[in-house]
Amino acid sequence: GIGGGFQYGLQVSIINSPAEYIKSFIRETWLKRYGSSPSEEMITLMWSFVVSIYSIGGLLGSLSAGYLSVRFGRKKAMLFTNIPALLSATLMGLSRLCGSFEMIIAGRLFSGVCGGLALNIHLMYAGECAPRKLRGLIAITASTATAVGKFVGFALGLREVLGVDALWPFLMAANALPALVQLLTLPFFPDSPRYLLIDKKDKEGCM
Repeated sequence: GIGGGFQYGLQVSIINSPAEYIKSFIRETWLKRYGSSPSEEMITLMWSFVVSIYSIGGLLGSLSAGYLSVRFGRKKAMLFTNIPALLSATLMGLSRLCGSFEMIIAGRLFSGVCGGLALNIHLMYAGECAPRKLRGLIAITASTATAVGKFVGFALGLREVLGVDALWPFLMAANALPALVQLLTLPFFPDSPRYLLIDKKDKEGCM
């Protein structure tokens, strides 16, 4: 769940606290680049892109989840979700240093792709690996991971943690940590028995 529902919950909640800092960053960057202050409508438009493009990325990720999970298997598909997660963390974490608010928009798009992939494949992978008696309980872990991700996102956004002007790029790049944890641990997990039997025709591996 740390690379599945957790990633989705984290990215949904983490954007709330640095809102004013990101708007100020857009204003400062625009002024340096074009020599004039942007209108409030332009700031609102750019901020709307930052927030809403996550949903577009989520749609793209969700549409790709089925193909990737059948083509490469549930485990490899879950590992693949860490690529857009790390890419988004890099873009958003370095956006201030590079003086580019467009990097935040691109980072949010990639984090949306990660969320869309991770949430769908997490449910599939966990449900197919679970023993029959525990299948319902294991399926609920996706909702639990999402809720924990939202809580962690809000907690990291507190002013006592990372919710200050100097640290908001680190807050936006926080999804790199669960992605790295999953990259290091998931290779030791088994693949889905259903995938091995139905898609790979590997009855022995399934057993």
